[in-house]
Amino acid sequence: QVQLVESGGGSVQAGGSLRLSCAASGYTYGTGCMGWFRQVPGKEREGVASIFSDGSTSYTESVKGRFTLSKDNAKNTLFLQMNSLKPEDTAMYYCATAPLGLLGVYCHRRRLPDFTRWGQGTQVTVSS
Repeated sequence: QVQLVESGGGSVQAGGSLRLSCAASGYTYGTGCMGWFRQVPGKEREGVASIFSDGSTSYTESVKGRFTLSKDNAKNTLFLQMNSLKPEDTAMYYCATAPLGLLGVYCHRRRLPDFTRWGQGTQVTVSS
């Protein structure tokens, strides 16, 4: 099984940057789809970015050009580089993975039911 642990959240002023990390442990071989999600109180959890086994990435419109997904060389840590942060980016950010077999097109839809393993979240707060 895959275990996911997020880190790197914090409080920054608008225009600042943060890099979130998602450390994966356990069985990760063949994992085809991973994504970042965020949630604010009273609102539904939304997909932010996703990466598929073919290397393709996808981002929700509101973060395009500001956020970048990447992996480390060992393929056991996923990063989300967040630049030019805005107050509306404030949320709890979660890393998640979908089971093997999910097609890339569905990976990049970032539908909540498709993602079955979740981290505990890391808080991002953007002020001013």
